[in-house]
Amino acid sequence: MAALAPLPPLPPQFKSLQHHLRTAQEHDKRDPVVAYYCRLYAMQTGMKIDSKTPECRKFLSKLMDQLEALKKQLGDNEAITQEIVGCAHVENYALKMFLYADNEDRAGRFHKNMIKSFYTASLLIDVLTVFGELTDENMKHRKYARWKATYIHNCLKNGETPQAGPVGMDEESNGEENEEAGTSPLPIHPPQRSSSAYDPSNMPSSSYTGIQIPPGAHAPANTPAEVPHSTGVTGSTIQPTPQNIPAVDPALFSTMSIGDIRLTPEDFARAQKYCKYAGSALQYEDVSTAVQNLQKALKLLTTGRE
Repeated sequence: MAALAPLPPLPPQFKSLQHHLRTAQEHDKRDPVVAYYCRLYAMQTGMKIDSKTPECRKFLSKLMDQLEALKKQLGDNEAITQEIVGCAHVENYALKMFLYADNEDRAGRFHKNMIKSFYTASLLIDVLTVFGELTDENMKHRKYARWKATYIHNCLKNGETPQAGPVGMDEESNGEENEEAGTSPLPIHPPQRSSSAYDPSNMPSSSYTGIQIPPGAHAPANTPAEVPHSTGVTGSTIQPTPQNIPAVDPALFSTMSIGDIRLTPEDFARAQKYCKYAGSALQYEDVSTAVQNLQKALKLLTTGRE
């Protein structure tokens, strides 16, 4: 992919976007689609923050040039030309990062790369807002990932051993960007096991817009959160967990005529999304998730209901 023209210095008003733009740069070669949508998020958010002062207008103009250049280079990519495919691409990538970091955390393997993976997952969930409002699951995963990144970073910085897995967290955590950790300095309470502790396993499903993924599932072998060679971090191979393939509901194979069902454009879009998610799950050899999403698509198309 051709190099993009550099951006001018980031205006102070856009400080909250610095990590999203950095993520875009890091993915220019690794995943140009993710890089494109990170920049699109920065553009849309920047317009809301300040589009009038000269330095902000200049920065946004250059950022727009980068977006146009990327769109030309990726013009034949369905993830750019079709919003629903782009949304699924970014969601799956964010989930991939989250699962990698969550698996490392639960195994007690704490290192800079897993911290960055947690935080990058939270940034990519921010990016999903370019496609519309976030689901409750997305918001919970974003908050948990950002908090976990801060908690583990602070523990390692202070020479403490983090507590692995879900632990108690401050429900009202908030803060500005922490340049050193690449995370938000959320107020951290000492981890305690309690009924109020945030635990993704207590949620109906650890999912991104309907993707059924068991909490702590193994990360795909080709996870994008590769450990940089310079860190010297080595990790043991993550073994796949046994999968329980759900039984197919016989009711889905009823002989109901498709002509008896009136499907809306939104129904077709949702069915297409479930099929895209199933395809992505198969790339990760996640048969259970693929079957569940295909069942949802089939039920929607044959009954008009989810």
